[in-house]
Amino acid sequence: MNVKFNNRDPVYVQVIQHFKEQIAKGYYEPGQEIPSRRELANQLKINPNTAQRAYKEMEEQGLIFTEGNLPSRITKDEQVLKGVRNELIMEAVETFVTSVRTINVPLEEVISLVKENYEKGEMKRRDSHD
Repeated sequence: MNVKFNNRDPVYVQVIQHFKEQIAKGYYEPGQEIPSRRELANQLKINPNTAQRAYKEMEEQGLIFTEGNLPSRITKDEQVLKGVRNELIMEAVETFVTSVRTINVPLEEVISLVKENYEKGEMKRRDSHD
């Protein structure tokens, strides 16, 4: 597990963001066991209390669940999983729109460029899988 931490956001928030991204990418499957808090702290070289805080927050958000003394697992709740994906998409779109607006690009041009670039990326991905 490799996470590059920035100095802007609290580490526990960045840990949560990492899990959300991994869930959205399909790296973590619904119901999949995740590292213990101590294992995560060791892997990421963070304070165990920080790992604990991230897990507590993820449990409150419904991203993970822990039953008794069993390992924590990714939620199986489809609505939560869909919400994670939508949240990440909207964050990316908002960031993009904000940056494009600063250079006054007409909407039609933006849509055209995004479509063209997206399709180019799809073709590259297909070619690399052949």
